Parts: sequence; structure tokens; C-alpha cells
Amino acid sequence: MAPRPPLPPFTRETALQKVQAAEDAWNTRDPAHVALAYTEDSVWRNRDTSLTGRDAITAFLRDKWARELDYALRKELWAFEDNRIAVRFQYEFHDAAGQWWRAYGNELWEFTEEGLMRRREASINDVRIDAGERRIFGPRPAAGGEVPMAVW
Repeated sequence: MAPRPPLPPFTRETALQKVQAAEDAWNTRDPAHVALAYTEDSVWRNRDTSLTGRDAITAFLRDKWARELDYALRKELWAFEDNRIAVRFQYEFHDAAGQWWRAYGNELWEFTEEGLMRRREASINDVRIDAGERRIFGPRPAAGGEVPMAVW
């Protein structure tokens, strides 16, 4: 597998780049594309689900985005050190019945020397919202256009 820069040990600049790259990838809602950022034997905890391996991650994401329609995500760097990054995030989606949701969470990431994520732990809470309460509309705009997560 080819390296996936930026590589650890992370600086503030490279940690921010890694977080933005993850946000951009997840907003494609393409499970195969997103899964390439993880090692073949990557270990995940997502809410109450534990997964191991890129194939399991791909299947999980395929199911997730079949349920979480019009999914749009924002990630923000929380902390970093050596080969680890912590992020907080929010995303919005609606279910098949049309109910909108906002998910709030934190993730802990651990990377290999090649820049692949070998461990991801996510804690996530969902809140029902009305369509008029939405704040996230598709991928992050190039400049402006939404309230920064830091003031949410």
C-alpha cells in the first residue's frame, strides 16, 4: 500500500490536513474510497459496533449511507501527538421517513508510519432536528457560508 500523506509524527499543520482530508473523503459517501484510508486490519469502535478490517469497514459504511440520507459532515481537530489525532465532529442526515438528525461525536485515531489509520474509536450521540435547524449543507464551502463549528 502506498503511503497516505500527511505522515506521522503530526504537526499542527499536518494534523489539520489529515482531518480535512478525512472530512472530504467521508463527504463523498463512497465506502470503497473512504476505506482506503484504513489499514487492511484496522480496528474500529463506532457507537456500540466493533469492526476489524477494511472489508468490514466498507460494508459498514455502505449500510450507514443507505440509512443516513443526504449525509453531510464537519470535522474539527481537537488534539494531536505523534501518530494520534483526536477530532470532534457533527454531521446531519435524514432517515427514510424524512426525519432530520444531527450527530455529535468524538473520534480517536491512531496511524501507521505510512499514514494509514489502524485504529478508530468513535462516540456519537444523535439529536432529532427540524429541517429548518440544519447547519450543514453538503461539503464544506471554500470560504464562508456557514457557522464555524467552534461557535456551535
